[in-house]
Amino acid sequence: MAILSRKALECMGFAFVGKNVFISDKASFYNCANITLGNNVRIDDFCVLSAGDGGITIGNHVHVAVYASLIGAGRITLSDFCNISSRVSIYSSSDDYSGAAMTNPMIPARYTCVTHAEVFVGRHVIIGSGSLILPGVALEEGVAIGALSLVKKNCRAFGVYAGAPAKLIKERKRDLLDLEKEFLSGTGQ
Repeated sequence: MAILSRKALECMGFAFVGKNVFISDKASFYNCANITLGNNVRIDDFCVLSAGDGGITIGNHVHVAVYASLIGAGRITLSDFCNISSRVSIYSSSDDYSGAAMTNPMIPARYTCVTHAEVFVGRHVIIGSGSLILPGVALEEGVAIGALSLVKKNCRAFGVYAGAPAKLIKERKRDLLDLEKEFLSGTGQ
C-alpha cells in the first residue's frame, strides 16, 4: 500500500490532520474540508470517505480497512481506538425505499425523501467485515459488531451484536480498558 505524504495530505484540504497518519493513495475522499483525522490513523486501499455538511471526524488510533465506506450528509464520528473492518459501510444518509418518493442523487430533492442522521461510533468499537451501519445509529463504547451484520438501532456499551438485523448476543470483556491505560502511559510500547 503506497502511503500519501504529509505534504500531499495537507494539500488535500482536510479540516485537520494529526500526526502519524497513514492514508493509501488509492483511497478516495470527498469534501475534505469537512473531514478531521486524528493522530495514528490508518485508512487502507479503496476506502471512500464522502463527507456531507455534518462532516466526518476520526479520532486517535483508528484503522479503516480496505473497501470500507463512510458516506452521507449527517455527521459520522469514529472515536478513539475504533476498528472498521474491510467492506464495512457506514451511512449517515439513506433514501426512502417505500416507493413514496423517488431515489438517487440525480433526482431533485423535492422528489426524494432522504433521511440524514448522525452516526456515532464510540471508543474501542470494532465493526466486523461486511457490516452495514444505518443513519441515526449510536454504537456506545466497547461495542463489537459481528461480520455481515445490519445495524439499524443503537447498541449499548460493551455489547456484542450480530445478525441482520443485529441483536445483542453477549457482553464483551472490558480488559481492553486496562490495556488502554497501560498503552497510553507508555509502559506498553
